[in-house]
Amino acid sequence: MLRSILMPATLSTCVLCLTSWSIETDRSTEYKHGLFEIREEARHFVERENTKGQQPWEVLEPNAKVLVPRCAVPLRSQWTPKSLGRSKPSVMVICATAVPNDVMSHWDVHVPVQRKPHHP
Repeated sequence: MLRSILMPATLSTCVLCLTSWSIETDRSTEYKHGLFEIREEARHFVERENTKGQQPWEVLEPNAKVLVPRCAVPLRSQWTPKSLGRSKPSVMVICATAVPNDVMSHWDVHVPVQRKPHHP
């Protein structure tokens, strides 16, 4: 009986958490690097690239499933090399040194981009 009461209550709580989550609220903490900051680094990179006068790019959302440890050094970014086999263009946001943890010492996150549509 208790299980039949707890399960729906737990599920509805999880749904509320998921519906209130967004890239905008996924900020860095002491232990993890937020997708908001990762996306912002990709946006700054694309802004610099767009000043080169080619058709402008726009940054899309990083994969919401990505979870990486906090970066101990400033993030870097570059175009994702085609040699990595990604099917669409993306910006690689790079952390050369993560805060000490048991999972990874460095990481990179690929943030998808697309060309901005032409507006006459």
